[in-house]
Amino acid sequence: MMSEYFNLVFFDILKIMALLIPVLISVAMIVWVDRRVWGLVQLRRGPNVVGPFGLLQTGADALKYIFKEIIIPAGANKITFILAPVVTMSLALLAWAVIPFGENLYVTNINVGILYLFAVSSLGVYGIIMAGWSSNSKYPFLGALRSAAQMVSYEVSIGFVIVTVLLCVGSLNLIDIVVAQKKLWFAIPLFPMFVIFFISALAETNRPPFDLPEAEAELVSGYQTEYSGMMYALFWLGEYANILLMCAMGSILFLGGWLPPIDIYPLNAIPSALWLIFKILLLFFVFALIKAIVPRYRYDQLMRLGWKVFLPISLVWVIIVSGFLVYFEMLPVK
Repeated sequence: MMSEYFNLVFFDILKIMALLIPVLISVAMIVWVDRRVWGLVQLRRGPNVVGPFGLLQTGADALKYIFKEIIIPAGANKITFILAPVVTMSLALLAWAVIPFGENLYVTNINVGILYLFAVSSLGVYGIIMAGWSSNSKYPFLGALRSAAQMVSYEVSIGFVIVTVLLCVGSLNLIDIVVAQKKLWFAIPLFPMFVIFFISALAETNRPPFDLPEAEAELVSGYQTEYSGMMYALFWLGEYANILLMCAMGSILFLGGWLPPIDIYPLNAIPSALWLIFKILLLFFVFALIKAIVPRYRYDQLMRLGWKVFLPISLVWVIIVSGFLVYFEMLPVK
C-alpha cells in the first residue's frame, strides 16, 4: 500500500517537473522574443551579440541578476519584502497546473478549472501590494495602489467574458471548453468579448499601454523600485509567466486550445501541444507588438476604459448571448 502511494507521489512530481521546467525555459526565452520584436518594429537589431542571434542574452541577464547584491532598505518590513517576489512568481506558476495541452495531456484536470485560473490570477495582486507596502517608500507604494486598482477594474470585465464562454459550453472544465470549439472557435461568434479579454489581459499583466504601476516617468519603477538582484528577477519572471498564462487562457477560451483550425489530415496530424504552443506564441507576438507601437494611457483614461466602456459592453454581451441561447433553445445542459 505504501509503495503504491509513493509511486503515485513520484509520478505526480514527475508530471509537475515536466510542466514547470518547459514553462521556466519558455519564460526565459520569451523575453528574447519580446526584445527581438521591439527591435523589428523600431528598425534595429535587438539582442544579437551574446550567442547565435542573441539567444543567450537572457542567460547572460540571469547570471547578472544571480551575482548582483540583494539590498534590503533599512526601513523595509524585511519578511514581507522578501516574500513579495516569491508570492508573485509562485502564483504565476501555480496557475499552469490546470492548463490542458491535449485531451489527456495535463498535470491535473478539475471540473472548475476556469474558476481556479481566475482565482489564482486574481491573487497575483497580493504580491505587488506586499512589495509596495513593505518597501516603506512612496514610489513603490503608489505603484502598488495603482496596480491593485487596475487589476480589480479589469478583472470585472474578464469575469463577464468568462461567463459568456461558460454560457456557450455549460461547463467550467477547460477540456470541455476546448472540445466545444471543434466546429467553430468562440473567437468568431464572441469576437467583441475576445477583444475585451485581450485588452483586459494587457491591463492585468501591467503591460503597455497599461504599465502605469511601473511608469518610469512618474514612479521610477513603481513597486519594483527598491528591489535588486534575483528578487527583482523573480518579479520579472513572474510577469512574463503571467503574460504567457493569459495567452494560454485566450487560446483555450477563444482559439480552440489544442485543436487545429480545420480538421483535415496534414493539420490534425500535428501534435496537440504544438497547436496550443503556436497559439500562445501568436498572442504573445501581438502583446509584444502593442508594447512597441501603442503609447501609454493616462491613469484616468485607463480607469474610464475599464469601468465606462468594457464593463457595460461585456454586461450587454452576456445578456445578448444568454438571450440568444435561450430563444433558440441552444443553452447547453450538463
